[in-house]
Amino acid sequence: MISGIIIATCVVAGVGIVIGIILGIADMKLHVDVDEKEAAILEALPGNNCGGCGYPGCSGCAAAIAKGEAAVNQCPVGGPAVAATISGIMGVEAGESKRMVAFVHCHGDCDNASQQYEYNGVSDCRLQTQAPGGGSKTCPFGCLGGGSCVQVCQFDAIHVVNGVAVVDKEECKACGKCIEICPHHLIDLIPYDAGEAVACKSQDMGKLVNQYCKVGCIACHICEKNCPAGAITVENNVATIDQEKCTHCGTCVEKCPKKAIVNV
Repeated sequence: MISGIIIATCVVAGVGIVIGIILGIADMKLHVDVDEKEAAILEALPGNNCGGCGYPGCSGCAAAIAKGEAAVNQCPVGGPAVAATISGIMGVEAGESKRMVAFVHCHGDCDNASQQYEYNGVSDCRLQTQAPGGGSKTCPFGCLGGGSCVQVCQFDAIHVVNGVAVVDKEECKACGKCIEICPHHLIDLIPYDAGEAVACKSQDMGKLVNQYCKVGCIACHICEKNCPAGAITVENNVATIDQEKCTHCGTCVEKCPKKAIVNV
């Protein structure tokens, strides 16, 4: 009986030793050296894994920066502070980094935009576009107010207010999730210090816009003609501001007869 126990113990011990040797050899064969810079960069990144940098999560971004395939200020969430830390790790200059924030190009809320009917379905803008008429609002280009952008924002920076999405630029990290999810492509990034923006994306003729929205752009060209910096153009029946040229004089806001251009 005792000899049997001893034999079994020796067999188990022998098997353990063999497995240990095999695992040790496998570890040496399959070992991948860790890039110290990549590890340091990953630690410096905020860890949101939002994808706003254009890479699959923070680990992908860290790897790209360490290889020199991405800029040290690639992370929009981290901003200048993280960029400065990473530039120190990489031993390069961070360069100038302009803070960007999301902006919803629609102010057609419940008070300004007409409704075809009252929508009582699932609060999802993508599903609402499949409803009769492409959604409850008469304007085929406006914010549906379903909150798809709210659901994907990790930073609680966007909310539906009176039927239209509104961005809190102090909380926005410019990750771009809301831009991707919006079925009407109403959201894009503008400089944090932008003075004015066009709160409309309708491409319909002015006469039709007047029928369904009190604050829709009617392509009257008044803003374009009065902009001293030549920063505004009207194309496809809607005004657009070139933020690089804009001097924030506010003339367009003052002159717009529909109040489709707003201070931001």
